[in-house]
Formats: sequence, C-alpha cells, structure tokens
Amino acid sequence: MKKYLGFLTMFVLSLMIFSIFNQAKQVKESFTYFPTNHDVLFQTAETTLTFMNDTNKGYELLWRTGSILDRKAYLRQDISLLFGNGKLVALMGKDWKQNEDKITLESTVIQNESANYKAISFHHSEIHEHEQITSSQKHSHDELYVLNSKYHPLHSFRLPVHQQDEEWKKLIDEYIQNKLDDSLKAAQKKFLFDQSQYTIFPLTKIYHYEEQPLPGFTEKETKEILGRLWEGLYKNYFLGIKKKDGTITDPIDSTIPIILLAKDQTHLYVTSKLKDGEIMLLKQRIVQTPDS
Repeated sequence: MKKYLGFLTMFVLSLMIFSIFNQAKQVKESFTYFPTNHDVLFQTAETTLTFMNDTNKGYELLWRTGSILDRKAYLRQDISLLFGNGKLVALMGKDWKQNEDKITLESTVIQNESANYKAISFHHSEIHEHEQITSSQKHSHDELYVLNSKYHPLHSFRLPVHQQDEEWKKLIDEYIQNKLDDSLKAAQKKFLFDQSQYTIFPLTKIYHYEEQPLPGFTEKETKEILGRLWEGLYKNYFLGIKKKDGTITDPIDSTIPIILLAKDQTHLYVTSKLKDGEIMLLKQRIVQTPDS
C-alpha cells in the first residue's frame, strides 16, 4: 500500500511539473512587448513572393521571409501572413528560436485564380542583457499579381507593363477594396463606432509606419503601439480566433484585418470578417507613459 501511495504521489507530482512547464512555455512563447532597444538592429529583414510554375492543380507561389539580427537574442521569431484577393491564404512562423540571430522561413502555396497577393511579416527579437528585457522589431512585405485566364498567358507582375495587366490590376484592386469596405461596414453596423473618429488602414499597409510615426504619435509611441498590436494579433488572430461561444476558429479565409486608430489617441480596433461571416473586433487600449 505504501509503495502504491508512493508511486501515486510521484505520478501526481510529475503531472504537476509537466503542467507547470507547459504553462510556463505557453506564456513565454508569445509576443510580449518590451521597450525598444535602439542598439539592437536587424541587418536584414525581407519577404518575397515568387511565381514559380503551372501545375495540374493551378500554379505555385514561393513565399519566403527571414531576418538576421546583429546579435543572438534570447528569443527570436518571424511570422508572416499571406493574403490573396483580400483574404488570408496561409500563415508561417509558429516556431520560436532561442539564442539565435537568424531566421529563414519558406513555403510553397498552390493557387488557381487571378489574384493580388500581399505578404506582411513581423520580425521580432527579445533581448536579455544587464538584467533588463528589451526588444527589437521590424516589418517587411511583398506584393504580387498573378493572371490566370484562358484569354491571356499565365504570368505574374508587380507593376503592370501592358494595358491588359493594367486593366486586370484595376479590376482586382476594386474587388479587394469592395470586400474590405463590406467588412468594415458590417463591423460598424454591429459595434456602432463612428468611422470619422478613426484613422483607418489595412494590416497589409502597416509597414508604412516603419519609417514614419502613426498620426498624432511620436516615433517612440508608434513602436510601442505596433509592438503591442502584434502581441494581440499573435494571440488572438494568428494562433486562432476565439468566438463568442468560446470555440477557437482558424483565421484562414478571413478578410485582411483592418486597423482603426482612434483620433483621440485612447485605443485602436482590429476588425475582420471570418470565413463563416462573423465579425471579429479586437480592442487595444493605448496607454501613454509619462516619458513618451
């Protein structure tokens, strides 16, 4: 009996240790914003989309992203989101790297329709030095159009050269914009916010604020807002969206998230229409520190 109780005690303790370890791992392996370390720099950070070739199922896109930091970091991660015609097609980057400076990610995606593809990536590092925790972050992106029509040869372009490319680009861009407008209108109708009180832009244009501050904010404040934004997106969008009924749904086929930055500088919203038509709305408070 004592032997059995001893075994049972060890078994329970093992379960407790395993549970604590996994909880700690889950907490640690998520984006957490820390003050920006201006001495830590990304030597390279890039995202590329390359049209490969025709296949029996459609055509192949080679999607790559990666970055090199100027030193090894306590934690490193790059994540990338690929949108096609205004909807999320695929994700990359769920594995964290410890004591690394370089990350390289690559995926081949098969598609079959004429489309505009936008890839947006967030390159993140967590630095532990001198008993302080800081971070460094950077964005990269790429965009590509692919035309797959029985009336025209299968090809890709970034900027249109021929008139037919210009016409297709206009049609595709209008289609995407209408989709995003519908998503935003549905969110406004459901959550009753006033669009005129917000600066509005899609997530795929967030890289614009890599070199310039968000409207009404300093460069330092912008880095903090964007860092916390990605922290929320990673937990509440990238890893799965928690619905009202408590279930977690895959973000694939949801529309490009739209950012609404309040002009009174108090908060921002992120909204997207999910595959089943439900509207997602995330809210992030903006807390301005005294030394901002």
